[in-house]
Amino acid sequence: MIKAMLIAGAGGFVGTCGRYLVGKWCAGMFHGPFPMGTFLVNIIGCFIIGLFFGLLEKAHVMTPGENVLLITGFCGGFTTFSSFADDMWVLGSRGEWTTFALYLAASVIFGVLLVWADRAIIR
Repeated sequence: MIKAMLIAGAGGFVGTCGRYLVGKWCAGMFHGPFPMGTFLVNIIGCFIIGLFFGLLEKAHVMTPGENVLLITGFCGGFTTFSSFADDMWVLGSRGEWTTFALYLAASVIFGVLLVWADRAIIR
């Protein structure tokens, strides 16, 4: 368990650094109210996690250590939105449409409300 945590942590470090660099690059390149850095990180992360899970499921080309490093670690450090998107895909592929809708709505609504509430409390 400790070894897997260290492997995930190493991947997470690289993913977090990547997220930071994309955010800084976008801040210098794009000006305006649209959060381009977060948007790009989220869609790039979704592409990467989709690729990794697809390879894992179809070709079984990843070892458990690579899975922890790349999916849990790197993708988790880069953006947890990719995990959310994959969860949504899994629910949809299973035909779990009620759970899909509930998870989507609850994640967005509670996520935004909690950030808003906490920021309001801190003010």
